[in-house]
Amino acid sequence: MKRRIIIFLCLISMFFAANAQETERLMLSGTGNDKTVSWDFFCTAGANSGKWTNIPVPSNWELQGFGKYNYGFDKDTLRGKEQGLYKYKFVVPVGWKGKQINIVFEGSMTDTEVKINGKSAGPIHQGSFYVFKYDISKLLKSGDNLLEVKVSKHSANKSVNDAERKADFWIFGGIFRPVYLEALPKAHISIMVDGVSQFIYRKNHFV
Repeated sequence: MKRRIIIFLCLISMFFAANAQETERLMLSGTGNDKTVSWDFFCTAGANSGKWTNIPVPSNWELQGFGKYNYGFDKDTLRGKEQGLYKYKFVVPVGWKGKQINIVFEGSMTDTEVKINGKSAGPIHQGSFYVFKYDISKLLKSGDNLLEVKVSKHSANKSVNDAERKADFWIFGGIFRPVYLEALPKAHISIMVDGVSQFIYRKNHFV
């Protein structure tokens, strides 16, 4: 009996998966260090600081000639506490009108503040090594949209610094994993699969 229920559920899942609308994605950055996109960049201290220039995204700014190299066991006064300011313009596809649009960051070091067209996308994110996202549907406009990101190399959260910055390794800053937009239908249900938010949607039918 249990086996038949499992088989039935698998068949139902396959049916809805075949008919579900896919999440659409628009990359704002590159996909890795071998494929990047240039963003406007300003580093507040260290090498090549104090001026607007460009940086490849994703990357760590120290490896691109900005800021300061610092070691985890350095005294707190010697640790690099510079910030990186990023700007990037993008256009939302016309076909996304009426959909929920999220901006997704797969990883940045470390505290990250995000603005869309001069307005905050949400609370400052703290923690480097996991995905975070904001629903920016109401902040977008037709034509050019301006993304502004401020990344602080050191976190304002002591526990984050203790876990990520006060250890035996080099300290780096920057948006070091991909950034993209995802468009979901207005009617959808979010679920968690392996720690990542997914959704299942079908017109007039939900799982």
